[in-house]
Amino acid sequence: MYVKAIYTHRIECGEVLEQVLDRYVSELLKEEVVLAITSKIISICQKQVVCKTACSKEELIKREADAIVDMAHSICLTIKDNILIPSAGIDESNGNEVYILYPKDVQKTALSIWNYLKTKHCIKHLGILITDSNVTPMRRGVTGIALGWCGFEPLYSYIGKPDLYSEPLKVTQVNLLDALATSAVLVMGEGAEQTPMAIISGAPKVHFLTRPPTTKEEKSVKISMKKDLYSPHGSPLVKEKLKKFAISS
Repeated sequence: MYVKAIYTHRIECGEVLEQVLDRYVSELLKEEVVLAITSKIISICQKQVVCKTACSKEELIKREADAIVDMAHSICLTIKDNILIPSAGIDESNGNEVYILYPKDVQKTALSIWNYLKTKHCIKHLGILITDSNVTPMRRGVTGIALGWCGFEPLYSYIGKPDLYSEPLKVTQVNLLDALATSAVLVMGEGAEQTPMAIISGAPKVHFLTRPPTTKEEKSVKISMKKDLYSPHGSPLVKEKLKKFAISS
């Protein structure tokens, strides 16, 4: 697998995303590649920003979060778009005195980009991946996650396949979206690299699609808090916090 970061000019608020894509990715697109785009430049193009003087970050988090899990520490832990993430995904880095929010309708945006590039460049098999960075519980540092995607199956299933001793695997699935997002986020960087996009080629286990994902496929990568592997360790506390947040909101 090869991941190539794409250097761009500094994307400014309100730029047309399609024009940015035309300028930087047209010569790099070919069959069976995945284009990764950081969610931050999509938000900037969509004007999904709030001046820091307009309100406090705490007020903004309460407005943007789907639920607040914990505000007792310096970092507010929230749920946004079915993702457990600090501060509802609101970012201050590389923002120039603004808070950058999550993109609007991120899955629809991924589909729109996919349709635009496939049509313009006559490509049959193309993947689109909208990325962000997030932290893993009890691990230092950020890795990548996918917020939206289009053009390929999101999971690779080992269920029913044999292990080394010919025993069938029962539950193992690979989250291709987050695995590819992590690789892309690594090469795109977190600071002043100015490389908000990346081309991924030769990715293993990726099965490209010529249609948008179905509703079932979109839901397949999400797990409710009730069914989540880690929920038994904190569910009473989390449920109480979510209940209080719902009442206060």
